[in-house]
Amino acid sequence: MYRFWLIFAQTVTVLLAIFFVVSTLRPELLPWRPRGEIVAVREVAPAVDAERPDSYARAAEIAMPAVVNIFTRKEIKEPSHPLLDDPVFRKFFGEQFESRPRRTSSLGSGVIVSPNGYILTNHHVVEAADEVEVALVDGRKAKASIIGSDPESDLAVLKVNLKDLPAITFGQSQQVKVGDVVLAVGNPFGVGQSVTMGIVSALSRSQVGINIFEDFIQTDAAVNPGNSGGALTDTSGNLIGINTAIYSRSGGSLGIGFAIPIHAAKQIMEQIIQSGGVIRGWLGVSMQDITLELAESFGLESSIGTLVASVLRDGPADKAGIKPGDILVAVEGKPIKNSSEMLNLVAALPPGETVTVTVVRGKQEKSIQIKVGIRPKQK
Repeated sequence: MYRFWLIFAQTVTVLLAIFFVVSTLRPELLPWRPRGEIVAVREVAPAVDAERPDSYARAAEIAMPAVVNIFTRKEIKEPSHPLLDDPVFRKFFGEQFESRPRRTSSLGSGVIVSPNGYILTNHHVVEAADEVEVALVDGRKAKASIIGSDPESDLAVLKVNLKDLPAITFGQSQQVKVGDVVLAVGNPFGVGQSVTMGIVSALSRSQVGINIFEDFIQTDAAVNPGNSGGALTDTSGNLIGINTAIYSRSGGSLGIGFAIPIHAAKQIMEQIIQSGGVIRGWLGVSMQDITLELAESFGLESSIGTLVASVLRDGPADKAGIKPGDILVAVEGKPIKNSSEMLNLVAALPPGETVTVTVVRGKQEKSIQIKVGIRPKQK
């Protein structure tokens, strides 16, 4: 019996040794494949500091450090319950049922435009905020003060006291063309900083109904809630616009986003920093676009120009002799296509300066001198 057991043990040992050698050196000879089989794959060699022609990584690397996340907080005092005015109720229950302010928070994006700590963002991002905090990509956070804002263009300027800030480089937004590739950098839905890519879909987009003064760059780069105030850059990482709004029926991106061109935002930003607000030219008239029907009724050859619908009494236009029904076709010799273009053109005029406007009255052109006034602050 012992002999048989010894032969069995030696046989098992030899078979196990053979199995180990075969599974290690020639696993393909086994009727099954071991679970730990190594799969051979083909892999491209690592690139040696070479930029891919189809990548915008360098532009994103340049722009992202200058884009910050903005967190705002606002205290809302909820209405008190009528019982709180009852002295007996207050005597027994004390302050535990007293109305306390409720805090709300929102978020958006901003762009560091100066190493001195100035940040450009949207007015609606910081509107009525009691506290504003910014968070940088490098992890730093700081309280921000609101230098000023302009509701009519939806721009605001913040300032933080931090050192070594990565300010973005301004691009040439006036040279942007339809079809140019652009990048949108921001903090959509609060998920964290993100970069999306698209093209410029249209330029000088106005009459959208978002702001009073509109001259938007339209893009199909994915822009969502939280991207407001973020950067729209070219493929070199230079700032060409401030993302402001989206066209959406669902709250998400539908491929139609609007950005304020940086050349216009820069002028407004400089005025806010210098004076805390924006001073614009004003004529004291309300305008209406010339439709084909109106052009036909006035005997005009085209619908270019804008109709003076009303004139404010004792305003600059009234003092100069402008009358309702006049058709304004040019300011300082520059033709006007519609009321939005006229509004932007007049707003850029220095208050106090006398300008020449061309109107059509009774099918005859007439030049009128007007002293530009200061546009009243809008509530």
